[in-house]
Amino acid sequence: MRHTQVARYAIGALGVSSLLLASACGAGSKTGAAQAKNVGCDITQPTSSTTVNVLAYNSSAIDPFTNTMIASCGSDTLKFKHDPIDFAGQVQKTATTLNGTTGTYDIVEGYSLVIPQYADKLEPLDSYFAKYKDKFKLGDLDKTMLEGMTYDGKLYGLPTQANVTTFAYRKDIFDELGIQPPKTFEELKAAAAKIQASGKVKYPLAMPLLASGDISTRYSLGLYSQGTSYIDPTTKKLTFTSPAGTKSLQWLKDLTPYMDPQVTTFDQPKVQQQMFNGTAAIAEMYSGRMLDLTQEKNSKYYKDFGFFTAPSLEPGGKPWATVSVDGWTIPKNTKVDKDLLFQVMAASISEAAAKDAVPAALPSRTGIANASNMPWYDAVQGALSAGAPTPPMERWTSDLQTQTREFLAQGITGKVSVQDALQKAQAVGEKVIAADGS
Repeated sequence: MRHTQVARYAIGALGVSSLLLASACGAGSKTGAAQAKNVGCDITQPTSSTTVNVLAYNSSAIDPFTNTMIASCGSDTLKFKHDPIDFAGQVQKTATTLNGTTGTYDIVEGYSLVIPQYADKLEPLDSYFAKYKDKFKLGDLDKTMLEGMTYDGKLYGLPTQANVTTFAYRKDIFDELGIQPPKTFEELKAAAAKIQASGKVKYPLAMPLLASGDISTRYSLGLYSQGTSYIDPTTKKLTFTSPAGTKSLQWLKDLTPYMDPQVTTFDQPKVQQQMFNGTAAIAEMYSGRMLDLTQEKNSKYYKDFGFFTAPSLEPGGKPWATVSVDGWTIPKNTKVDKDLLFQVMAASISEAAAKDAVPAALPSRTGIANASNMPWYDAVQGALSAGAPTPPMERWTSDLQTQTREFLAQGITGKVSVQDALQKAQAVGEKVIAADGS
């Protein structure tokens, strides 16, 4: 899968909420309701009083689209209800509303992996997309992001924006020590070792390896970088004990001497905080968190941060990165006219809304973000143009990650050998796949 435009896991059952929390972006928004009201909303207004309940967590990447929807599309007959909520709350409410006979929400903000997880509970959008493609200029939406909202040949979500695995670094430290942004993991290790040896930063590398969530994503990035995933495309077998699986986990373990000893308790906000306070000089996060690094209110180093494309695990490989897509979905159990809901969603991702979302978000509408309005544009584009994929669209992915991540953590921390950890993950993973029946 290739991606030539700038664009950028996932809501599963309540049991995987810890994994999903790792995927959330930063908080806050630069697009208020008053500003969004000026965008305009060319939809067919309902003739009778209609209330649309919207479930979307608050973040600088999502708020511009939510605010545009609510502030610009409301009328005497169309009202919106959207209560402020954090990502953890959204995860819980999504599971509840989609699993009920009658849902509480009519529009639900979702992620790449929510699609296969809840496809049978979401409204397919293909017919609406075709009907309104010209009116709302939906042909301008990034194709890879549309693929990230598609499962089994059907479109279930209208993409708003996406996140791409991106690296940030302290330009001042790199310049002083004569270090270039690494292009491979060997170079990444060498850079971290040189910074550590200089005494400038004790643990220069920061990665979100939270044992209850993020660790699964970071392990899978190593697979993507080697051109594979959890299932080998040729043998159709799980890859935990394959050479690619071994290399993916071994590299994370090999980097731990340059990371805080408590790294398996770190999610993305903690990684971000390390960069804020200067206790890390290189950090990996989703691109949606990069804006916070450039804000003077957050760190005295705000002028010293630079960005680079995720390095490859080995020379010539794909970047150690993924594209996590966000988008609007319509629950099947909503009682509101679905045609109206689609129009509202389409209006919320207008060109004006997309411009308001930059640089906090990488909007689904192409041609909006560029190097002049997004400092990490080139870093993100490097990953996308090199073929960074969206997460695997399989129903079993969330369960697989939930039930195997403890073994990955054991391997990284040295409680068991890398080989033993992967053998345990392979055995449990095979049971997960068999139970799914797909």
